Amino acid sequence: MDRKAPRHLVNDINNTGQQEEQQEFLNSLEIVILSIVLSIIIIMTVFGNLLVMVALCTDRHLRKKKTNYFIVSLAFADLLVALVVMPFAAIELTTGEWHYGELFCLVRTSLDVLLTTASILHLCCIALDRYYAICCQPLVYRHKMTPVRVAAMLGGCWLIPMFISFLPIMQNWNVIGIEDIIKERISQTGGFNNTSCIFLVNWPYALVCSAVAFYVPLVLMVLAYQRIYVTAMTHVRQIETLQRAGSAPTTGTDPVVTVRTSTSSDPLDHYRVRSTTGSSSSESAPVANSRMRIETKAAKTLAVIMGCFCLCWAPFFITNVVDPFINYSVPGQLWTAWLWLGYINSGLNPFLYAFLNRAFRRAFLVILCCGDERYAQQRSRSLRHAQRACSPASANGTSMALRLSFLPNRSYSDNGRTILRNEQESQDSLGAL
Repeated sequence: MDRKAPRHLVNDINNTGQQEEQQEFLNSLEIVILSIVLSIIIIMTVFGNLLVMVALCTDRHLRKKKTNYFIVSLAFADLLVALVVMPFAAIELTTGEWHYGELFCLVRTSLDVLLTTASILHLCCIALDRYYAICCQPLVYRHKMTPVRVAAMLGGCWLIPMFISFLPIMQNWNVIGIEDIIKERISQTGGFNNTSCIFLVNWPYALVCSAVAFYVPLVLMVLAYQRIYVTAMTHVRQIETLQRAGSAPTTGTDPVVTVRTSTSSDPLDHYRVRSTTGSSSSESAPVANSRMRIETKAAKTLAVIMGCFCLCWAPFFITNVVDPFINYSVPGQLWTAWLWLGYINSGLNPFLYAFLNRAFRRAFLVILCCGDERYAQQRSRSLRHAQRACSPASANGTSMALRLSFLPNRSYSDNGRTILRNEQESQDSLGAL
């Protein structure tokens, strides 16, 4: 006589099977979504940084400015991060396994440390370059920043990371004293047969690596950009003084000159002068509103640059320093999230340091318009006019009207001429941030 299974037991078995199928479907869906997101990040990083490099190679005007070599070297480092580091990290994240062996695990990890550190050091060099141009020697910057000095700074950006990447990692200096912890972590993941790529570091390496790759550059960048902001605002106040002097009541025979400064690539467009007579106090815009716009724009630009850098890398390097002192108890998922947040910085850098630069934007338009420079110039001109119409005064590319009284010999005073030159230099330099 056949015995039938209880009905509730059959239902439990069916429900368990359905739950397993549903869970498997959700896991597959999560992997697909994660793969799409990671692929978009990699593609956008490759596209943005490659566009920067092509622009410098095809535009001779960009090659004339030494500062742009820092930007293109930064783009090259970030491009290598997207091509060499991020794909293997994405495969490991989506599959949950490392398929390329122990030796290539060390090579990949060394490249990761090398390229991300090089990217951060380039950001530091750009900040120091801007500080030197704006705060120290704004009038003789192009003569002080020689090709040898630029090459030395670029060489340091690539050579210094070697001492905290390939040298200690390939020699296993980073695991001295924590061998037992690494063996235990490997056994938890199934051993070497499961081919896992685990990267743990002892506290001396964590402190030295974090200081060289993040904390020292962070301090230098904060100090540099703080001084840049203060100096730029000093120039704005000097311009305000000239505006007030120009707004003073004038006689009918006192000619007034309007000097318009801009960051146009055309040197003839830097200063356009027109002479008028009579009272002109009603022609100038409110000085307070103009200065407020300039200070707000400059503060926002510098805040975005520093904010993105800190937001992307601070979580990883804080965790990197803390983890050895809490017995390596930070969850692997948190490590992965912080690491990919740092990778995203390599995709943001082209937009922060190149796309905000008018000369680069014009070169991008030429490339994207398939070399039609006339269309690119027309498009760039229309965007510039729209920008001027929306914002009468800013620290990055918009024009500023200054009214100065002619001296009896129809020449500017030395102080006024120096202020104008300093202001123009600071605007050009801020445009290259």
